[in-house]
Order: sequence, then C-alpha cells, then structure tokens
Amino acid sequence: MLPVRRPPRILPLVVLLLGALLGGCGPRPAGGADTAERDVRRAVADWPRAVPEPLAGIPLTDWAYEVSSVRRDGNGDGNGDGERALATARLRYRLDGYDSAPEESARELELVREGGAWRVSADRPAPGALPQLWDQGPVSVATGTHSLVLGGAGQSAGTLREIAAEADRAVPAASAAWPGPWAGRVVVLVPGSLDAMARLLGRPADTYRGLGAVTTGRVGAGPAPADRVVVNPEGYAGLGAEGRRIILTHEVTHVATRAATSATTPLWLSEGFADWAAYRGASTTPAQAAPALARAVRRGELPGELPRTEDFAFGGDPDAAARAYEGAWLACRLIAAKWGEQALVDLYGRAGREPLETALRETLGVDRAGLTKAWQESLREELR
Repeated sequence: MLPVRRPPRILPLVVLLLGALLGGCGPRPAGGADTAERDVRRAVADWPRAVPEPLAGIPLTDWAYEVSSVRRDGNGDGNGDGERALATARLRYRLDGYDSAPEESARELELVREGGAWRVSADRPAPGALPQLWDQGPVSVATGTHSLVLGGAGQSAGTLREIAAEADRAVPAASAAWPGPWAGRVVVLVPGSLDAMARLLGRPADTYRGLGAVTTGRVGAGPAPADRVVVNPEGYAGLGAEGRRIILTHEVTHVATRAATSATTPLWLSEGFADWAAYRGASTTPAQAAPALARAVRRGELPGELPRTEDFAFGGDPDAAARAYEGAWLACRLIAAKWGEQALVDLYGRAGREPLETALRETLGVDRAGLTKAWQESLREELR
C-alpha cells in the first residue's frame, strides 16, 4: 500500500442558487417586462453557440442552459441600451463518448443590452456551486484509447499524455477484475494545482494533500454522468511508476463498479475491492503493501473487526486511516484466495442490493463473524 491513502468517494451535488440575485431593481418600461425577460432568456439559450471557442478540443455535446430566474436593473438609455440583467440557470452538457447522461452545473450569467439586443457578458458558477474545470482557466486535452484527460491551466501536454497512457492501462486492468458491465472508458481531470483541485471539489486543500487521485460520482444503478477521476498534480507527481499505476487502477475500478455500488455497500468492500484490482497480479507482498497494519500486528494490536466506515475518515490519525485501507484490501485479497475471485465479484454485486449478512451467506457460506475470524488469522500469518 502507498503510505498515504485516498479518502472515501466524494458524491458531488449540484447546488441550486436560492435568494436574491441583484440588489437594486429599478423601474421598467410599462408593458415591456415580459418581452424583455423573454429576450434575456433567448440570449442565454443562444449563448452556447459562442461557448465552444474557449473550450476548443473538449468533446462537448448537448450543451444547454435552463433559466430559472431573471433580474434586470432597469437602467439604461432611452432605448434600453446599457441595461443589465442577471440570470440563474442550470447548465447541462455531456462529454461525447463518455457521459451516458448530462452533467449539471448551477450557473449565474450576466447580460448587457447593446444595440437593442441582449448579450451574455459573464458566465460563472452560481454562489455556492462547484466550479467547472474551465472556470479556472484554459483547458488542455489529451485523448487515449480508453481515456479523456482534461488538464487545467498550467498543465503541460506531456504530463496529460502520460496520464492518458496510464489511464489506458488502468481500464483493462479494472475490467479484468470487474467482469460486470461498464463503459470501459474514463474521464480524468488534472487541475493546475492542489488548491485548484480543492476548489473544484469544494473541500479544503489539506483533505487531498499527499493523495494521488480521488474519484467523484454518484453511486447506484440508472443513468448518471460518467465518474471523474480527479488527479492531485502534486501528490501524483511525487509517486513512482508503480504508485501511479496502483492509484489510477484503484480509481478507475471505482468507476467500473459504480453501478453496482450503493449505500448498502460496506466501505471496506468498496475500497478493498479497488485495491485488490490495483494489486492483482503484482509481486508486492502484504507486508510491503500494508506497512501500517503490519506494524500494528507485530505490536500485538490485531484489529477486532473489519474496518468501519468512520475508520476511513481523513483529518485524524493518518496511520489509522492507512490501517483501514490496508485491512480492507487484505480482506478482499483473502476472499479471492480462499473462496475465489468470482465469489468476491458476486459478493460485491450482492452487497449493493441486500444486507451484508445475506450476501456473505449466499456467496461465501459464512457470516460476518466467520469472515472476520478468517481475516484475523490471515493477518497473523501474513503480517507477522
């Protein structure tokens, strides 16, 4: 295992803008309010025609805005020129060939009236909404066989090509571990810096410091945008070739298993399976890949139970979080070795649909206590 692990998947929410959007709302021409608002909405609807230029190279499709409210300041000359408006809208778009359903973003658009016509002068995230990568500056693109890599401001073309090549190796590795249906392709975002990554995900930078990458997305079956693997450029740059391979295979496995993952899937199974896929076939020994847990076992501190959800939390003891991830991996490794790889895959699928105890009985023929005992015995044997 790498000494620093990644946090639980983050499930991003589209935040809808509520509240006042423009303070002063002056008088409007009698009888013209409805017509003016229709013109503003039409200008926003036409705005996507101008969007592709700053986003050249990104395979965007179905780009559209749904306006929820319009506020005008009512100021301007006698013909209305110079009047300004603020529109709130929901942007929907897809990355062609990667997203099965539209991605969404809450936006705020400024408009100004010139020559009798409204035009969009600014387009930004709505207050409280997460930014898109292009809100942080120019975006560069690298395309692999199974991957689309979007780089934020400052990322070099060479770096993006290298990440695309690694993602292309990670996709078939994830598919080999997870035979269930999935798209077999991945979108990777590479922000310009750790701080840019934190702003993109709406969390403090310290949450991701030292991590190589995380995955965002919504779990569960049904239409949903493709997950995004978000690379921490600082953490990723500090990894060797093997570490980069493990990190990206782990995160791509989360993408592969998304549709089979639900709120009932134990985090130890989700994270452990992703690590099992990443280490599958590698020559790394348990003691080498699980150093934090190995030290604990040698001190006589054998875990009393499988890792709990709260054990994976970051912000506390990093060694404790590392032990949780390592223990989860070794639990999945044990299941694959003792009951078979297909049993591990079946357990993952069932655990997303039914209680864990039921899934364990149906796939492994043991209960949670039985699995825990077998896991503890394997830890004593492999980490001594």
